[in-house]
Amino acid sequence: LWGRSPPAWLPRLPPPAAAGSGPVGPGGGRAYAPPAERKRFYQNVSISQGEGGFEINLDQRKLKTPQAKLFTVPNEALAIAVATEWDSQKDTIKFYTMHLTTLCNTALDNPTQRNKTQLIHAAVKFLETDTVCYRVEEPPALAELQKNEWDPIVTWAEKRYNVKIGSSTSILGPNIPASTKETFISHLASYNMWALQGIEYVITQLKSLILSMGLIDRHITVEKAVLLSRLEEEYQIQRWGNVEWAHDYELCELRARTAAGTLFVHLCSESSTVKHKLLQD
Repeated sequence: LWGRSPPAWLPRLPPPAAAGSGPVGPGGGRAYAPPAERKRFYQNVSISQGEGGFEINLDQRKLKTPQAKLFTVPNEALAIAVATEWDSQKDTIKFYTMHLTTLCNTALDNPTQRNKTQLIHAAVKFLETDTVCYRVEEPPALAELQKNEWDPIVTWAEKRYNVKIGSSTSILGPNIPASTKETFISHLASYNMWALQGIEYVITQLKSLILSMGLIDRHITVEKAVLLSRLEEEYQIQRWGNVEWAHDYELCELRARTAAGTLFVHLCSESSTVKHKLLQD
């Protein structure tokens, strides 16, 4: 009936995260997923500049990564953003809300032990299964919705990067030209390792390289990118209704993760002036 199992419109909530474990990334390795909660053990949060960059201080303790490395970020704006996550925690530290901290841990420890080339190829591989490239033929209303909503972002990407992408109703997906992949590989190579970790994170949230690049290039907003990534779910919800509270929770979580990943990319790759402006916004 649905063409997949389970139905796309049913919420897919992640299982409770365990320390040191996490979702399988595009490269096949496991990234960090933070532990669920812990009682807050500090009063004040501050940042300081060390030899390797900016550090986060919890009272007199310096923050460490899961592999016990000194938690050091490359610029002040990112340090402030991470410190804000820690400072906003109440009596209980809800690690699953601290997306920037988790991304920094992943960048510092590199638990999947991948280099820059491997990160780039893992990101580009998503083109083969990109959400906006897979189309349905039935029902006609959904097919028309996909055409109206997804065609513009595909057209934008083709013009922006001077590539051919296309779409397909085949289960095998579209035949992405090798030249298109090479163009995206070359473009992603302009980002540093930290930013690439963030780009991969955004891609895994949206299941789309095209939507992710549109978001990072500021062509679309977080809300729009998330809506386009959930187009089939939203269509089914309009027809069959919400699963009480679960759909709203999933939507808010996806927006939060996508926004955090996008901010992380910008803070890791932009000029100092833009970093501070983004943080203020």
